[in-house]
Formats: sequence, structure tokens, C-alpha cells
Amino acid sequence: MEQVQYNFQDKVALVTGSTSGIGLATAQLLAKSGAQVIVTGRDKERGDTALATLPSSTLQPVYIQTDNSNNDTIFALFHEIQNRFGRLDIAVNNAAQESGIGKPLHEFEPHEYEDAMGANLRGVWLCMKQEIKLMLEQKPSGGAIVNVASVNGLGGAAMGSLYSAAKAAIIALAKSAAQEVATANIRINVLAPGAHRTPMLQKAFESQVNGDQTKVPEIEQMYLSYIPQKRIADPQEAAAAILWLCSDAASYITGQTTIVDGGMSAMLR
Repeated sequence: MEQVQYNFQDKVALVTGSTSGIGLATAQLLAKSGAQVIVTGRDKERGDTALATLPSSTLQPVYIQTDNSNNDTIFALFHEIQNRFGRLDIAVNNAAQESGIGKPLHEFEPHEYEDAMGANLRGVWLCMKQEIKLMLEQKPSGGAIVNVASVNGLGGAAMGSLYSAAKAAIIALAKSAAQEVATANIRINVLAPGAHRTPMLQKAFESQVNGDQTKVPEIEQMYLSYIPQKRIADPQEAAAAILWLCSDAASYITGQTTIVDGGMSAMLR
């Protein structure tokens, strides 16, 4: 896939949950475009592995171990960003967990609700709170924030009620905050990806067949029947849309949701 080239030279860019999937692809493209990239994730070994895949020139990408369901590690993350870089130009809130999927709403327990909302909603809210504070200090340069949601957040999904609810909520957070900080030149948008070839999608497939690997191809074929383009996307395709939203090419776009799903949602609207 040929990538459009953007110039993010000397921009400080945070990508949460960037040790795999869409987050990693986004970090790779940002680094390739000249940004100072901050990679986060819960597992240091995976973080170091992710760093090794990022191109570097004069700006070395860094990994900061962060658990998006843990308030203290989020505060520590932004304290380190402030002390180390003194600014934040781009933030991609991608960190998520597969909590809140795999069974109907009435079978979830309260602790499962807390788990699903912790990483997939509260963690995003806390990150946005700190990102906006940093960017407000940079007025008039501002910054760009992208929340990575899901097409499930646009209309819900059977066997994924809590996950879908969290993703719907981070869309609403972005739309609300975008109106609050627009005059400070801070743009906040959402990317709603459909099926992309990521570890989380694989787990979603497996959850529908109780882990029976032999039945996963059947689930994938069922997904493909709902997608006009008849294929699962590469994470780089979502990353390309994220970079566009962060770039000057999208300078008059804020509070919007960009859907990258191969046309699936077009069949439902």
C-alpha cells in the first residue's frame, strides 16, 4: 500500500497502546514522517520489540510503560512527557482491551463492567484530560488528538455490549471536548475502524467460537459477507487515516468521526 507522505518533523507524538495492531502501525508512520514518537503499552518486552520496528533519524522513539486502566501510570506518563519533551503536538488514544465482549449483556458481572470501562473509557478520558492541558499551554500552536473507537461504537454489537458502550462514549467525549477547545487550535477527532488484521480482532473471532481455532475461518467469512470490499484491512490503512486527521490537511476538521471499514457501515445506514 502506497502511503501519502506527511511532514511531522520535530512534532512530539504520543500513541497509546502502540505495541501492536493499529497503534503500532500509527507509531511507525509517525516516526517515518519525522515525529518524535512516544510508544506506550503494559508489557515492556513488547514495547522494546515495537521500538525496534520504528525508523529513527535524529529523533529516537521512546517507550514508556503504561497501563491505561491504571490512573497512576497515566499520570506518570504525562509527567514524564512534560519533563522530557516539554510539549505534546499529537496524541492518538488507541489503548484498549478486549474486555466487555464474548457474552450477552445480562451475563456480565459488575466487576467486568468496571474492567471494560476502565481501560476503554476512563483511561481515554484521563489521557484526553492531560493531553488537552498540555496543548492549552502551547496556544496558539495547539495540537491534534485522535481517539480510536470502533464501528461497534456507532451502533452496538451483539455479544459486545460493554465494549461497544465504551467506544460510543469516547466518540461523545471527543465531540464534546472538540467544541470546548476549538478556539485554542486543538482539534479532536475520532477514527472508527472496522475489521483490521490485529491481535484484538483475532481474539474477537476466537471469543465467538469458544477458542476453537478450527472454526475461526467460518467467523471470518461471516464478517467478510458484511464488508463490501470483501477483505480484512491492514492496520496501516487505519494508521494512514489517523495521520491525515493529525496533519494540516485536516486543519478545518474537528469533532468528527472518520469511519474506515471497507463500506460495512454504509450497508446499515
